[in-house]
Amino acid sequence: MKTRMTYISVEVADHFADFIIKRDEQVLDAVKTRARDFSTISILKLLYQLRGSSMTFSDLYVKSNIRMKRSFLNYLHLCVSYSFVQKEPRGANMVYSITDKGRTMLDLFMQKSN
Repeated sequence: MKTRMTYISVEVADHFADFIIKRDEQVLDAVKTRARDFSTISILKLLYQLRGSSMTFSDLYVKSNIRMKRSFLNYLHLCVSYSFVQKEPRGANMVYSITDKGRTMLDLFMQKSN
């Protein structure tokens, strides 16, 4: 499995250290890392941000630290398709929230960390 560089928020990196091969410098509230199983960690980054409250598309994009918008859209679409995340329109915005299925997925990986 090929490793890739990614930015992960410090809090997420602490919870999912098993995915991190090497930590580099910290940039604001994110750590530049070399990570294994890149797709899984990207999905977990999205779900982790939504665990506390619903977010608009823009807020979720910024807080997820998935730098490439196309990749963010692909992972978000995957999460919606598998019912880990639900979206609903509120006024001019689209609001995303984690579902019970998404919370179960996130909890499965967080239990290993504890």
